[in-house]
Amino acid sequence: MVYPKNTVYIIGNAQSQQKNPITHIYNMFFIGLVVDRETGYIVDAGASGTIPITSEFIKSIFVGKNIEKDGDEIASEVETRYFGSSQKAIMVAFKDAQKKYFQIKKGDKVDI
Repeated sequence: MVYPKNTVYIIGNAQSQQKNPITHIYNMFFIGLVVDRETGYIVDAGASGTIPITSEFIKSIFVGKNIEKDGDEIASEVETRYFGSSQKAIMVAFKDAQKKYFQIKKGDKVDI
């Protein structure tokens, strides 16, 4: 997929539970978001996972939402729809991605 030039790619990081298979493979949980820089809408998403459906399911929660305005809606969907051991890590990674997005929007240096 080719993304428009007005999009940015942001990775949010989080620690996942020690028993989580994602931790054993990647040492952390990652969520990648392609965001329209001007509108804040998430146009694509992916996440570290041990099976492809995990990333696809997480993508279905994030795509079409606004990184600036829909945090509560995203949190509610994660809480009521995602019942894996990475549930908390998803939200921490999203908040990390949000923080980076706001740094980008302000023109600040992004902590990578």
